Amino acid sequence: MSLNKETTAAGVVAQLRDGMTIGIGGWGPRRKPMSLVREILRSDLKDLTIVGYGGADMGMLCAAGKVKKLIYGFVSLDFIPLEPFFRKAREAGGVEAMELDEGLLHWGLRAAAMRLPFLPTRTGLATDLVTVNPDLRTVRSPYDDGETLLAMPALNLDVALLHVHRADRLGNTRLYAPDPFFDEWFARAAERSYVSCETLVDRLDSDEADARCNPFERSLVAGVVEARGGAHPTSNVATGGADGSGYGWDAAHLKRYCAAAEEDGGWQRYAEEFLGADETAYQQAVGGLDHIVSLPRQVF
Repeated sequence: MSLNKETTAAGVVAQLRDGMTIGIGGWGPRRKPMSLVREILRSDLKDLTIVGYGGADMGMLCAAGKVKKLIYGFVSLDFIPLEPFFRKAREAGGVEAMELDEGLLHWGLRAAAMRLPFLPTRTGLATDLVTVNPDLRTVRSPYDDGETLLAMPALNLDVALLHVHRADRLGNTRLYAPDPFFDEWFARAAERSYVSCETLVDRLDSDEADARCNPFERSLVAGVVEARGGAHPTSNVATGGADGSGYGWDAAHLKRYCAAAEEDGGWQRYAEEFLGADETAYQQAVGGLDHIVSLPRQVF
């Protein structure tokens, strides 16, 4: 059996099926596996449940009619507080939703990663969280305290899609971001994980300091796709050891994308202008790979 896990974005999407629950790593406009998301947009997939700390990934999939349900802690582009195509879908009642806070989403992924049916928490008690999510349940502590706690159910994923800085063909990964967010929990909560990367090598040979940037075991990775600039228009900031693979988000392009949400037929025109037949066509449409990888890091 070959240990080579290299594949293509089209190869990843060929493994997906209608109705799957797909977790997408990253955080709002940061380090989203957008090259893989774009390949889903080009496909016939539908009725997906998408889980994540959402940004343009969720908005685009909603706009393209791919989504049945969203499970999210937020859906934001950060400097644009509410993702506009997501907002349109929610206001129109076009998708089901499980609205959580950031911690509960994390807790649901952890429960799935540990193969538990739920994890208890105080978060959300005495709020309208249970009102907007009537399927949530409470449990009573079996110990002397007898405390009532919220039971956050496991968010079991069929597939996780993630983007990292470096990977090898065996499925080892390196994530040099200053904040890895919760990507490792998406990988652990999923039956299979597919990873896109800025740089793909035969084998990652590194010292202990570099190995600390390995977010999850290679056994969790079913396929690796080389995708330089693949997080665009989101950012892929890097610190230390990343071979210059870091870049900021493309604010101008995100503004253009958001403007499309205000236009009749805006998504169709955006898709015709930018998606193209493949990732090479997309990158040419947005100004080229050199433009993408030279985008400056945002400073607040």
